[in-house]
Amino acid sequence: MKSVKFIIGSQYFLYFGVLGIVLPYFNLYCYHLGFSGFQIGALSSLRTLTTALFPMIWGALADKFFVRRPIYIFCSFISTAIWTFFLLTTDFSAMLVIMIFYGIFYAPIVSFLESFSMDLLDKEKTRYGQLRVWGSISFIITVIVVGRAIDILSTEIIVILILAGSMAHAVLSLNIPAAKKTQKSDFSSGVRALLNRRVIIFQVCAFLMLLSHGTYYGFFSIHLDNLGYSSTFIGVAWALASIAEIFVMINSDRIFKRFSFENVLIFSFLAAAIRWVVLFYATSAWLILISQLFHAATYGAFHVASILYIDKLSPDGAKTVGQAVNNAVTYGFGIMAGFLFNGYFFDIIGTSNLFMISGILALCGGLLLCINKMAP
Repeated sequence: MKSVKFIIGSQYFLYFGVLGIVLPYFNLYCYHLGFSGFQIGALSSLRTLTTALFPMIWGALADKFFVRRPIYIFCSFISTAIWTFFLLTTDFSAMLVIMIFYGIFYAPIVSFLESFSMDLLDKEKTRYGQLRVWGSISFIITVIVVGRAIDILSTEIIVILILAGSMAHAVLSLNIPAAKKTQKSDFSSGVRALLNRRVIIFQVCAFLMLLSHGTYYGFFSIHLDNLGYSSTFIGVAWALASIAEIFVMINSDRIFKRFSFENVLIFSFLAAAIRWVVLFYATSAWLILISQLFHAATYGAFHVASILYIDKLSPDGAKTVGQAVNNAVTYGFGIMAGFLFNGYFFDIIGTSNLFMISGILALCGGLLLCINKMAP
């Protein structure tokens, strides 16, 4: 069991290490190539559109034919191979095409990894955060080191570092164990069970939550760059957010034994509304860094509670699809819409005003979730 946990933990470590380069710095790389806000938003939204659509297709294949592990390994290697093409061009149109094909195969990796974790933990699923925390640790290390490296060298190293991390992740994905076969369930009825009112309303709320994160994930680094902060400070700011989320990850078992999934989710929406409004006003370093501590709730608590809540609501025959749908709606459609919206309005109203709009969206999601909880 310990060796299997180490394997899953290492996959989280490498996956979120790569994400620690992509999220803070790939858009910054595009910005320094001279791309407009709309072009940056379009590139990011294409990646997330494929993240929204294809995990459900891959997940359906995995559950129906019991091939989750082969698909996970296959997609890890193919997405890595496709990323190499970013080394060959800085043309916007070519990068759009590369991003589409990359996203198709990159799409299912994290939702499959969540499913592997749920299988492994079985009756101890509230300990999920103690596995996922390795991803946060990696993210912290990566954003600080890469931020400093960019200041010393240039943004050109970003694409190369993403490729190197992806290659390591793909190679070690070969160690992922096959899931244990359970009693055969009706796949179709399992998928239909995901269409109940409670699941649908939660997905709408989750969509709003990640839509509100569009300004942060897409333009926070650019926002700080425009305020005059260095890449080292940008890395520290992102790292501080991940340090904050670790508190939730390592204490997930205690938290969810005391509070319901829905109560934790509602709290995370309120924290997000406050966080984005603070960034609307903030220009000083200390206030920006304080706002990053809210990441403990807006990502840490929200993410863990979402994974556990969807696993609880998903029938045995559609666990992978359940996680894939949740990932698609949130980190797919939600972030995609956020990137497109922010990309369009970035040059018109600026990131500060976009953060205020984000705060309103998060508040709306929290209110809707409260109403859903109170409904019979």
